[in-house]
Amino acid sequence: MSVAQDLETSENVIFPPGDLYSNEPPLETDLHRLQMTLLIQCLEWLWQNHQDFYASGNLTIYYSPRQRKSENFRGPDFFVVLGTERKPRKSWVVWEEDGKYPNVIIEIISDTTGDTDKGLKKQIYQDIFRTPDYFWFDPETLEFSGFHLLDGEYQPLEQNLQGWLWSQQLGLYLGVAQEKLRFYTPEGELLPTPEEVAQQEKQRSDRLATKLRELNIDPDTI
Repeated sequence: MSVAQDLETSENVIFPPGDLYSNEPPLETDLHRLQMTLLIQCLEWLWQNHQDFYASGNLTIYYSPRQRKSENFRGPDFFVVLGTERKPRKSWVVWEEDGKYPNVIIEIISDTTGDTDKGLKKQIYQDIFRTPDYFWFDPETLEFSGFHLLDGEYQPLEQNLQGWLWSQQLGLYLGVAQEKLRFYTPEGELLPTPEEVAQQEKQRSDRLATKLRELNIDPDTI
């Protein structure tokens, strides 16, 4: 299927409301679902004090140039829009969002979706969405690739010494750790999940309590 075919509309299409529910099918496996959730949670934890972005996954993006519900919709597994209002949405309707498209898209690919993610979707994200950063990751084979839009075309990103790829839009690296795609800070620190943050804080608290007891101080009295 070509992009031109993807953009075809029928004469009987209707104007949809701006609060359309997502049309996306369920994610293929638990690995896909967990990977998508992990990316969303990590980014929302990092930017917990920011209100000018939207991160979601497996949510339909409607982008008909005539503002009609038609075949002009796609559902990235993970995407981020910058410079927008942080609020819950049923779907992302481009003409209801000041014409904004995702700044970053990550597809979690599989045997059944890989060809589309690497072909048609990549072309749509390049030529129509004009999404600056596009990545794909296979949680089964750990295949990981990324592209940055330069002069209207996606150029492959080169891995650093750690095998990570840089997202200019997010200001973060992406890399595979323990068979999962994770974010890393510019300094190379793994961006934790909220659960990992809680675990780290508990470990610090436990170490402090142990040290106080060694000094014959009851930590419960402090």
